[in-house]
Amino acid sequence: MGLFDRRRIVAHTRPGPLTSATTAPPGPPRKTQWTDGFGRLATRSVQIIAVLLVVSVLVFGMTQLSLVVIPVVIALILAAAINPLMRWMRSRGVPDILATWLALVSLIVVLGGLGWLIVNAVRNQWTDLLDSAKDGLLQLQDSLAHLPFALSSEQFESVQKAVTDFLTSSQFGSGALAGVSAAGSFLTGLVLMAVVLFFFLKDGPRIWEFLLRPFTGESYARARRIGDKTVSTLGGYVRGTATVAAVDAIGIGVALAILQVPLALPLAVIVFLTSFIPLVGATAAGILAALVALVANGPGVALIVIIVVVAVNQLEGNFLQPVVMARSLKLHALVILLALTIGTVVGGIVGAVLSVPIAAVAWGIVTIWNGPNEPAEPAKQKRPE
Repeated sequence: MGLFDRRRIVAHTRPGPLTSATTAPPGPPRKTQWTDGFGRLATRSVQIIAVLLVVSVLVFGMTQLSLVVIPVVIALILAAAINPLMRWMRSRGVPDILATWLALVSLIVVLGGLGWLIVNAVRNQWTDLLDSAKDGLLQLQDSLAHLPFALSSEQFESVQKAVTDFLTSSQFGSGALAGVSAAGSFLTGLVLMAVVLFFFLKDGPRIWEFLLRPFTGESYARARRIGDKTVSTLGGYVRGTATVAAVDAIGIGVALAILQVPLALPLAVIVFLTSFIPLVGATAAGILAALVALVANGPGVALIVIIVVVAVNQLEGNFLQPVVMARSLKLHALVILLALTIGTVVGGIVGAVLSVPIAAVAWGIVTIWNGPNEPAEPAKQKRPE
C-alpha cells in the first residue's frame, strides 16, 4: 500500500463536518439585557414610542396646515362619493372634461338650491320667530317669578343687561373680528377644495397611478388595493350617511311643518347636515328644533317634537343604519365614539365630521392588507370571541 492509498484511507475514516461525532449540540441562546423578557418589553416600548412620536409629528403638521389638509380631504371624500357617476359617464363615452363639469355643476346646483331655500325660509319667518321669542321670554320671566326660589324682575333684568353689555363690549368686537378672519379662511379653503375636487374628478386615476410609480410587484398590488378600498369606503360612507340624514331630515321636517313650528325647512336642513356627525349630530339638531318649538309654540308642541326626534333616531339606529351602512362602516360603536372624540379635540367640528370616515378607511386598509380578502396578521381572528 502506497503513501497515496494510506492518505485516502485516513481521509475516509476522519470524521467530517457532518459526522455526528464532531457535531456539538446547539447550546441555549446566550441571554443579554435585550433578549430576556424585560429587554424585549423595553424594545417593544421604544418602538411604540417611536411610532407615537411620528404620528404626533404628522398630526401636528396637519393641524398647522389645516387650511390645506382639510379642503384636500373633503375634496377626496366628495370625489369618492361622485365616483360612480363619473364611472357611468366615462362608460358611456363622455369625455373626462365634460363629465367633470357636469358633475361639478350638478353638485353646485344641489348645494345652491339648498342654500337658497334656507335663506328664503329664514328671511320670510325671521320676524315671526323674533316675536315668538319675545313672547317666550316674557312667559319664561313670568314662570321664574312663581318658582319656590323666585327670581325678581331686577335679577332677570340684570341678566339681560349683562348679555347686552357683552354684545357691545370690546371682547365681543374682537370675537367678531376673529369671525371675519375665520370667514376669510373658510372662503379660501372653499376655493381650494373646489379646485382640488375638479382635478380629483378629472384626473383622479392618473394622479393615483403617478403616486404609485415607486412601487412594483406585491407592493404595487397592495397600494392599488388600498386606493380602491379607500375610494369605495369613503364613497359608500358618504352616500349611506346622506341617505340616513335625508330620512332624518324629512321625518323631523314634516313633523315640524305639521306642528307649524317656525323655520321648519332650515331646521330640517340643519338636521341633514348634523347627521354627518355620528351618534350626536341628529340628536343635537333635534334639541335645537325642540328649543325653537318651545319658544315659538309652547311646551306642549316642544314635547311632541322631542318624541318625534326620539322616534326618528330609534328608526335610524335600529333599522336604517344597519342596512344602509353595513358595507361601508364596519366599526364598533365604541370605536366610533373614540374616533369622534379625538377628531373633535384635534379639528373641532370639521374633525368630528371627518374622524369616522377616516377611521373606517383605516380599518378597511387593515382588512385587505395581505390580499383582497386577507387582513393583516394581527387582525386575523385567532380564537372564537
